[in-house]
Amino acid sequence: MSTDPNRYVAKPILFDLTPADFRAHLPALLSIYVTAMRYPRGTEHHRAPMWSEHAGRSGWKAVAAALPDAPGTPVGIAYGYRGNPHQWWNQQVRTGMRHVGLPSDRIDEILDDYFELTELHVHPEAQGHGIGEALLRRLLHDRTERTVLLSTPEVPEEDNRAWRLYRRAGFEDVVRRFVFTGDARAFAVLGRRLPLDPDPSSGRSEVPR
Repeated sequence: MSTDPNRYVAKPILFDLTPADFRAHLPALLSIYVTAMRYPRGTEHHRAPMWSEHAGRSGWKAVAAALPDAPGTPVGIAYGYRGNPHQWWNQQVRTGMRHVGLPSDRIDEILDDYFELTELHVHPEAQGHGIGEALLRRLLHDRTERTVLLSTPEVPEEDNRAWRLYRRAGFEDVVRRFVFTGDARAFAVLGRRLPLDPDPSSGRSEVPR
């Protein structure tokens, strides 16, 4: 990819992906993921079967972003699906909620009807120009679930673009400094009510109380 920052000023092209499209573009999409998350090369080969399986889940939706001068080359990807008690992420988050002392009725309320924002990544060379927020809003548009939940790595002072995006979009803390099985890093679980505010400056909307 070009490192010319002026290349990314143009408004991105957003397009929904069918499961077939998603699977056909998995190598390019996983490359964005691995680069944005700073995972070691080869991680994409381990994640490909899981991403492919996710595309068959209930309520699945995926949105990709490209730039006008290279519409066939994705620079961003976001996807998710309807949460379910039988899913690994749901079970992990439920455990985390119990560990921080949330009461059972509060846990059930949060996990009763939610969209899991599973992945949202923009290639580092394309970050800082609103592509992540555009993907977020396109992905969550017209969702029928009551809330949206996600997990993101903890960083000092919440000082990175992902955290600033989620806070700007109104996401609130659900569980902090949680370690998922198989990953040594600490994550935050964040959530908010749906629909997403049409105006990014209109304020936060908390997860159910």
